[in-house]
Amino acid sequence: MTLLTDLKKGKRGAIAKAISIIENDQKEARKLIKQIFSKTGSSSIIGITGPAGAGKSSLINVTSVELRKLGTKPAVLAVDPTSHVTGGAILGDRVRMTESTDSGTYIRSIASRGATGAISHSVRNSIRVLEYAGFNPIIIESVGAGQTEIEISNIADITVVVFNPHTGDSIQTIKAGLTEIGDVYLVNKSDLDGASQLYDAVRDYIGASEKNPIILKTSTKKNRGISEFAKKLKELMALKKKTKKKQELSQLESELKDIVLNNINEKITTLLNSDKTYAKYLKKLQAREINPFEAGDKITKALLK
Repeated sequence: MTLLTDLKKGKRGAIAKAISIIENDQKEARKLIKQIFSKTGSSSIIGITGPAGAGKSSLINVTSVELRKLGTKPAVLAVDPTSHVTGGAILGDRVRMTESTDSGTYIRSIASRGATGAISHSVRNSIRVLEYAGFNPIIIESVGAGQTEIEISNIADITVVVFNPHTGDSIQTIKAGLTEIGDVYLVNKSDLDGASQLYDAVRDYIGASEKNPIILKTSTKKNRGISEFAKKLKELMALKKKTKKKQELSQLESELKDIVLNNINEKITTLLNSDKTYAKYLKKLQAREINPFEAGDKITKALLK
């Protein structure tokens, strides 16, 4: 099959086509993953997350250039949880990432479709395509914020959280679930006022945790701290390689649960639309003859008979 042959050679057209299949054609995606799955799973996955406006795209752009200098072959997946049509912010990302594209880094933006584990579904399989094509590390950037950041940390071997001094109430922002997930915390745009205070706050607030993360200052504008950050990533890649197998076991378990729950969800939605018991209790609920919990219990019981 020429797609697989071209994919193995790392040809850009083949990679783009394969990722489009993953995103848009469930039936073909299954066939593709069946063919490549056994030859994937060895690349380091670096998740880069943090509040909007932290300068992640520019940072990834210059960092991937540095990572290439260190002898690696990085690829970037920018995940946009907000758009079904990749546009807007993503196109901006592409423009900011031209340097790394010119130097041979593969960059692709994908939309996560908003279903349970959807980010996991499209991202995990896009990662497999890039692994098969010989990229390592694969950098995942979350364009949005919130739940996506936590989900990305479940897929990544190394999680990097990026802050900048102008995210307003910066230390409050930090408390929103991001304190547990990072292996590396970056105070980016460190040429701006307030960077030192934010760095101290991050160090005091997060540095003392048992994970003992790396905390660095970077500035893409002044090209400060970037090569140090790239070197730390390469060291972490080597370090995490030792525990990757164990991590992969739990990642595959959570992926399997996602798939089973999605399958059940789809089946039950179809069932409910034609189920007489459901229709009966829905009417009762709408007439306020029964409360929602009671109606839910009775329908569930009937479905699980």
